[in-house]
Amino acid sequence: MSLQWWQSPCQPLDMVARARAQARQDQLTKPCGALGQLEDVAITLATLQGCERPQILRPWFAVFAGDHGVVQEGVSAYPQAVTGEMLRNFVRGGAAISVLARSLGATLELVDLGTALPLEPLAGVLHLQVGAGTANFAREPAMTAAQCLIALEAGRSSVERALAAEADLYVGGEMGIGNTTTASALASALLDLPVARLAGPGTGLDDSGVARKMAVIERALALHVAECNSPEETLRRLGGFEVAALTGAYLACAQRGLPALVDGFICSVAALCAVRLNPACRDWLLFSHRSAEPGHAAVLAELQAEPLLDLGLRLGEGSGAAVALPLLRLACELHDGMATFAEAAVSDRPA
Repeated sequence: MSLQWWQSPCQPLDMVARARAQARQDQLTKPCGALGQLEDVAITLATLQGCERPQILRPWFAVFAGDHGVVQEGVSAYPQAVTGEMLRNFVRGGAAISVLARSLGATLELVDLGTALPLEPLAGVLHLQVGAGTANFAREPAMTAAQCLIALEAGRSSVERALAAEADLYVGGEMGIGNTTTASALASALLDLPVARLAGPGTGLDDSGVARKMAVIERALALHVAECNSPEETLRRLGGFEVAALTGAYLACAQRGLPALVDGFICSVAALCAVRLNPACRDWLLFSHRSAEPGHAAVLAELQAEPLLDLGLRLGEGSGAAVALPLLRLACELHDGMATFAEAAVSDRPA
């Protein structure tokens, strides 16, 4: 591939802001570390936002949708028509992420990268039509080089729109029947781990369905493994339009200095792809929750990520990140609003 914009430098971390935020945390009226991860989150956001007292006032959610040719192999409990039908549901406000974004006062952007079945123009949806879904990667590469580049660029463009709207946090989500198969294949290739450790029920497969899914992934890996000699080529051969767009979005967030909150298994695999393409982008990623999909734990471990929540979620759409967002906001509120020992005239521990 050419035009490797993703290799451009990421924004540096503001270590002065980090030191000031840490100093403030150390003076708040509580034992040091008593608020656990909430303290870490506040300090991390201060480092990324470049200010002692960070805030999340304008979160931007982007849900990328696309179909997967590998569904032809019987790897999903749902038909491919659901991807387009869910896009309509997003527009009507009836999906989980629609409800959550509305409740959080967040902007929700919908990007259609290409459905297998024709879809009428939907108000409020950006229809890019990279293809009628990806090709069946059990038989051929999922994307052409051009399609993969377009999908990566779609993610970068979404981040530019978020920045133009003065967003202070970016949350990516996905919708695509078959994309847990794609994510499992990508994770297996990138981590060099057995498929059995990564593939799970997805949208609700029974044991025989999971076994069939694993067999399909094994066959696909045998077909492509000799050519998966770079993260770019691995993404092209085994990825999906929405996974590539999320990868591009996470890279662009790091390059432009916008913190990103990563959702579940699919999004974490996209984050893994992004980190393999440009390791420095890892600093700009926060992780929201641990999915019930079995492969998520291995991906999180590779990324040295400690998510905020573990609620057994496996919906996707960015829903887990949306549920975690109030915790980030509360971490900022605590960091900003609590009194110091001196302000409250409370005795600190002896030095």
